[in-house]
Amino acid sequence: MTLTRTIGAVVVAGLLAGCSQSMAGSPMGQSGKGTAMTAPMANGKAAGLRAALNTLFQEHVYLAAAATGAALDGREAEFKAAAAALDQNSVAIARAVGSVYGAGAEQAFLPLWRRHIGFAVDYTVGVATKDQAKGDRAVEDLMGYTGDLGEFLASANPHLPKSVVADLVKHHVVRLKAVIDAQAAKDPGQAYAALREAAGHMQQIANPLAEAIVKQFPDRFIG
Repeated sequence: MTLTRTIGAVVVAGLLAGCSQSMAGSPMGQSGKGTAMTAPMANGKAAGLRAALNTLFQEHVYLAAAATGAALDGREAEFKAAAAALDQNSVAIARAVGSVYGAGAEQAFLPLWRRHIGFAVDYTVGVATKDQAKGDRAVEDLMGYTGDLGEFLASANPHLPKSVVADLVKHHVVRLKAVIDAQAAKDPGQAYAALREAAGHMQQIANPLAEAIVKQFPDRFIG
């Protein structure tokens, strides 16, 4: 199985399981207009939501780095295992989104999220094959993707401005690129330093997202 095919897809499954909500309007529904939550969600606290989102997004970074590192070193079996775990992480993130905003949001979010992983794969392949044009194209695609994800989340939550989300995702992309570059340069010290920075940055995405969800649905998390 080729690199591009295997990593076509990238944290607690069922993070907010039990939410039943109708979808209308934007891909992620009409913000704040859901049906009553079931017990698991109703008992959730804002701090727990924030911690869970941090876990999920940091897991994404570590698994992505494991996959790209194995791919660049030609460790096929390890690469396939990391890619499979990365895809499980993607599905779990999509389920978390869907448990807040509905099944339609989950179905729309998963392929959108997987897109940036596919672009990261393209960049990895470009670096591995010394194809500068392919690598540059992948970086351009990743930068364009940040606006798409920002628009998607902004359509769901009025407390998530598109430009702010896009900027945060851009920094995620830049940091992940730094990890791949260090891996390709066979510089483990720099690779792990970049990985630590990339994983730590996910807090700057998870925390605002959790805060925006709590602000949008205070009855579910406060009190």
